[in-house]
Amino acid sequence: MSRATVIYTYAVGRKNFLFHDTVKGAQASAIIYSLVETAKLNNLNIYAYLETVLLYMPDYKNEPEGIEELMPWSEMIQQRCQIKSKS
Repeated sequence: MSRATVIYTYAVGRKNFLFHDTVKGAQASAIIYSLVETAKLNNLNIYAYLETVLLYMPDYKNEPEGIEELMPWSEMIQQRCQIKSKS
């Protein structure tokens, strides 16, 4: 991903940042932006990645060492969320 793309994404988000009423809202937005950008950098389908993370995250509440499986570079995530090539 080029530097211009990252700057554009942040600039679009910056307009939305004006509507954060609370610190918690701003933190939640920052977390989502971080997840989305990480998914992009790992060539993942963003929707599928967020869906998978939000679906499986509660399972790891009492098993924090297992959270590694939800990282975008893990084999499970790569298989479930990889962007399909058109060829």
